[in-house]
Amino acid sequence: MLENRRFVIIGFFAIVGLIYLLRLFYLQVLDESYSIESSSNSIKRVIEIPFRGQIYDRKGKLIVYNTPVYDLLVTPYKARVDDTLRFCQVLGIERHDFDSLMAAASAYSRVKPSLFLRQLSKEDFASIQDIMVDYGGFEFAKSSLRTYTAPTLANTLGYVSEITKTQLEKQEEPYYRQSDYIGQSGIEKIYENELRGKRGTKFVMQNVAGVYKGSWKNGELDTMAVAGENLYTGIDLDVQQYADSLMVNKVGSVVAIEPKTGKIISMVSAPTYDPNILASRYFSKNFAALVRNPYKPLFNRPVMASYRPGSTFKLIQALIGLQEGVITPGSGFTHANCPMHCHNHPATGTVALGVMHSCNPYFYNVFRRLIYKNNIQNTFRASAVGLDNWHDRISKFGIGQRLGIDLPSEYKGNLPDKKYYDRFYGEYRWKFSNIYSLSIGEGELLITPLKMANVAAIIANRGYFYTPHVIHGIGDKKVINPDYLVRHETGVDAHNFEPVIEGMIGAVEGGTARRSKVEGIEIAGKTGTSQNKRGDDSSIFIAFAPVDDPKIAIAVFVEYAGAGGSAAAPIANLVIEKYLTGKVTNKALEERMLKADFMSKVVLPGQKKPIPADTTKKKPATPVKPATPVKPTAVNKPVALNR
Repeated sequence: MLENRRFVIIGFFAIVGLIYLLRLFYLQVLDESYSIESSSNSIKRVIEIPFRGQIYDRKGKLIVYNTPVYDLLVTPYKARVDDTLRFCQVLGIERHDFDSLMAAASAYSRVKPSLFLRQLSKEDFASIQDIMVDYGGFEFAKSSLRTYTAPTLANTLGYVSEITKTQLEKQEEPYYRQSDYIGQSGIEKIYENELRGKRGTKFVMQNVAGVYKGSWKNGELDTMAVAGENLYTGIDLDVQQYADSLMVNKVGSVVAIEPKTGKIISMVSAPTYDPNILASRYFSKNFAALVRNPYKPLFNRPVMASYRPGSTFKLIQALIGLQEGVITPGSGFTHANCPMHCHNHPATGTVALGVMHSCNPYFYNVFRRLIYKNNIQNTFRASAVGLDNWHDRISKFGIGQRLGIDLPSEYKGNLPDKKYYDRFYGEYRWKFSNIYSLSIGEGELLITPLKMANVAAIIANRGYFYTPHVIHGIGDKKVINPDYLVRHETGVDAHNFEPVIEGMIGAVEGGTARRSKVEGIEIAGKTGTSQNKRGDDSSIFIAFAPVDDPKIAIAVFVEYAGAGGSAAAPIANLVIEKYLTGKVTNKALEERMLKADFMSKVVLPGQKKPIPADTTKKKPATPVKPATPVKPTAVNKPVALNR
């Protein structure tokens, strides 16, 4: 018995010893990380940041690419700067900049490298590389700079900047480190995971002075950085720049959509800025200047600004009325007993004529019939029930909700229902006389330019839409988000669109938008004038073309420009012609819109009247020309699009 117990004890110690020997063998022979740690004085781990994915337009033209640059890092406890003045002269900085940068680095960590100077060009790097060897504790790291082929699409593309402390703390996976760049807005933010790529790791040898002596073990343990996925948009860069030029010295939006797919063709937010100014080492200074700008160039108006849609909303009223059976294509209304004034035009005995002449009394009566279902009784309860039915019908056009575009901060707008008015008046204490302004797109309605462009696409498609989106392909395989392939039905039969479209054609050919029609292209459009309590009304126009085979649907909003036919319609029709034909024939109209200036009419927050004309900052119209071709980096070359 004792003999057996002795063998058990001996066996136990033998097993423990064997385990220790195997562990020692693994650490010293098999596990390279142990060897790396033990050689920390001569072997350095270098993290390689990948290039972000590039962004292309619908024709394969490059919009955003990467320029290689260098960041200068400092490890405070190793830093040796005997001659601070000379050091500052070498880097082109002031002494107070040096002190503040060193203080920030020390506050982060005295033993870890942190950013000292960002985004040195290849030329700057070459000129100071040898000199920096004299200053211990400083090292260079490769980086890249977002670069734009044209000064356009600033709000749509968004920008990247240094990750914030809050973002570092909230990240779900430990990917980002201090001083890393991350998409902060626009496409750069929404597609951050696809664009950022995968980091690489490199082990290099260096001497005691930190001078590079080659890769360690011939790079056996190195992992290559993988560039981010390229993104392919539906944007037509030439058309985008043309629309930009037409919106110079104006406040508003242009949104153009391909009706059959939902791809965004053009998206202008005016006034705008050159995206290159937020892709430089002077980001903080430039960003602060944009924030202070009273015209809010960082505000992405196509998806964030809300307006009363005005007469453009009459199109939806007509469609719902036809579908609900409260009117027919031949329905007519007199102007009698209507609290709304009308324009001077012939009788409106049909839906088409009502649309063509934008008759207010006509759509007052259509809305009244929708609310009461042709049983005209002005009661509280009937108004509440009818309004909720109307609300449900209108919401199927994407009104009062977020469409789901691949851009951040989309505003859902406002589509009032019974609960909305109950909060203001009390339950069943309001009736039709409180809400009839909704009939002509006024009152409590608030709609973004994107949604009105989508309404134009719905009418072009005769009843359905695809979620508008900027990116329609990710990576070499052009993968698309399946949500953008879902067809959304409005519940309005296709035949009910024909009288409305007939009226829209009439509006362009001989109605409110006749002065800006395009020869050779049949355009269906509708003007609108959005009331503005602080100044001149906003000019609105939505349209699509060609009528028989729609390829573009568009909405234009120009603030403080007056009637829809004065500014929005000409701009929209010029953009339509440019997209469909590649040229513009009405040079007189083009010249007038390029020179038109409505900035001097803008009443800024806190003001009671516009800024005097002589103090309004103006910019010359952007030349109408295609983007300058740019050779992409070799890291992620463009992939040919399937056309």
